[in-house]
Amino acid sequence: MYRTTSGEAMAAGTPRRLSGVGTRTMLLAQITDTHIGFAGGGADEPNRRRLDQLVAHIARLDRAPDALLVSGDLVDKGDAASYRALRQALEPLAMPIHFCLGNHDDRAAFRAMFPETEADEDGFVQYAVDLGRLRLLVLDTLEEGRHGGSFCARRAAWLSARLAEDRTRPTLIMLHHPPFETGIGWMTTHDDAPWVARLRGAIAGAENIVGMVAGHIHRPMVTGFGGAPFAVCPSAAPQLALTLAPVDPSRPDDRALIVDTPPALALHWWNGRSLVTHFADADVPAVLARYDEKLRMMVRGIMAERPA
Repeated sequence: MYRTTSGEAMAAGTPRRLSGVGTRTMLLAQITDTHIGFAGGGADEPNRRRLDQLVAHIARLDRAPDALLVSGDLVDKGDAASYRALRQALEPLAMPIHFCLGNHDDRAAFRAMFPETEADEDGFVQYAVDLGRLRLLVLDTLEEGRHGGSFCARRAAWLSARLAEDRTRPTLIMLHHPPFETGIGWMTTHDDAPWVARLRGAIAGAENIVGMVAGHIHRPMVTGFGGAPFAVCPSAAPQLALTLAPVDPSRPDDRALIVDTPPALALHWWNGRSLVTHFADADVPAVLARYDEKLRMMVRGIMAERPA
């Protein structure tokens, strides 16, 4: 099943799985940096195969996510054919899907293929979504022709206005570019960048922001920003190597930059009080222990330590 950002079903058929309906908890899956079309497109291109692997992994999770967040660099060259392939790849998922745009995306081509995704009055792909237990605010940090993030005064004003609408509702913010230095010198922004200051100013005083999530760096990482927890999702496309030594842009040093790791995702679990983020890859790991009768007493003993 494919569901639009408004939650309307376009097709049917999904396996039965556990869900959080009727509980205080909520589960959101996040994928990012799918970069469809990097190697020419088609169902056999490596990034499409990696996305298909992630989709299959999400479809067999033992708890069905309440929604899927896709946080930018949806395609690699901003072309219509790649957005069509992205939509086709996500069709098996039986959940609402919410997108934001990254530096490889094209607003016009994206909205032509995903017309159900909203834009603000200035044409930026920014919108608010009622997820039931959470409110989601999606930001547009794309500046065409620029690799790094952008967040102009108009976009900042939109965010300030949306936050002012409700200062009590638990709110999650999704954007593509992390607004902080990551330690990976060639792929990071600067803490004092003007767009970062505008974003920080827009969320100042909003104590109901329970988390912010992004992509772009092709690595998992966590920090805080403006008083809110911030999680960066690992990528569907190949990951960046973890190299934290300073980089000289004029002197190549043969360091690893991109590595062939499995496609990965984040799972954000909202328990009614805080957002807990887990990271996982789409490979099927070998099982070393199962919850069988031999381990029942161990599980029972651990859980008995919790208050009733």
